[in-house]
Amino acid sequence: MTFALRIAIGIFTACLAVGGLRAEDVYKGAIITDAATGKVLFEDNADIVSPPASITKLMTFLIVHDRLASGAITLQTPVPVGAASSKIGGTQVWLKQGESFPVEEMLYALMIQSANDCAHALALAVAGSVDAFVDLMNQRAASLGMTHTTFRSPHGLPPANRKIADGDLTSPRDLATLSRYLLQNTDILKYSSVTERSFRAGSPDARIDMRNHNHLLENVEGVDGLKTGYTRGAGFCLAATARRDGRRIIAVIMGSPAAKTRDLKMAELIQRGFALLPPTDSPLSVAPLPAEQPAVRPQAPAPESVPADDTPVIKFSIPKR
Repeated sequence: MTFALRIAIGIFTACLAVGGLRAEDVYKGAIITDAATGKVLFEDNADIVSPPASITKLMTFLIVHDRLASGAITLQTPVPVGAASSKIGGTQVWLKQGESFPVEEMLYALMIQSANDCAHALALAVAGSVDAFVDLMNQRAASLGMTHTTFRSPHGLPPANRKIADGDLTSPRDLATLSRYLLQNTDILKYSSVTERSFRAGSPDARIDMRNHNHLLENVEGVDGLKTGYTRGAGFCLAATARRDGRRIIAVIMGSPAAKTRDLKMAELIQRGFALLPPTDSPLSVAPLPAEQPAVRPQAPAPESVPADDTPVIKFSIPKR
């Protein structure tokens, strides 16, 4: 953790202690869990139901992973781009009708750029229609015990009528459950830990230099995932995970009013989570998760503009007085 971030967290925590910020000013709900056991280390309004915005893409990733695991598709299976995918809007890699990219490249764009167009194209390629893919998402959520979750899209964008009740809905606890399953059963960290990567790397005129929206990566010790999200109705959300000394925690925040507020609070929760872990010789602890392969971090320039539907670039610094 950088020195500036430590100072910023200290100031943020002091504001909370003296009543300068109420819990409802920081988030709608939050939870910290031990990734190895699933034990809840901290929770605050963890069952509130709210839009997850682009964190929805964690379930999109899982459905694609299930198809990969079954052998129905491979990482090199081409994903064709249709007109509907190219017009989906929001954060994207500007897919064009008639293009085609391997599943693996689409997954990198899904997790790094939070590309809505890739989410839509993957849904069509895997299930034949968005509705069929959403059905798979909800079946998977039910199988994991995500009792407060209803998915209605593969990307997390709000519905056309902008009614929160008609969009994707979940809770911090359910997202922690999904995150734990992904960490233990998939290679999601291969994608979520990458800070920078190019899409269409071989086409200089059409190349998109993607930068991960999770700016706790490389700023907070051990953080290597998972997914940010933002829409006006959802607020700023983050499902995060960090690994230190062979042990891993999961932390989820939903509904923060600002990206910096969310990120500072998340950094604080991660610190708290590791402090709350039982000793390794405790009967409550189990063997740590196996070591993950280090992610490849290809370097690329930062994008020129910030996508509208997800987290803007946040620089950790000492707040001005």
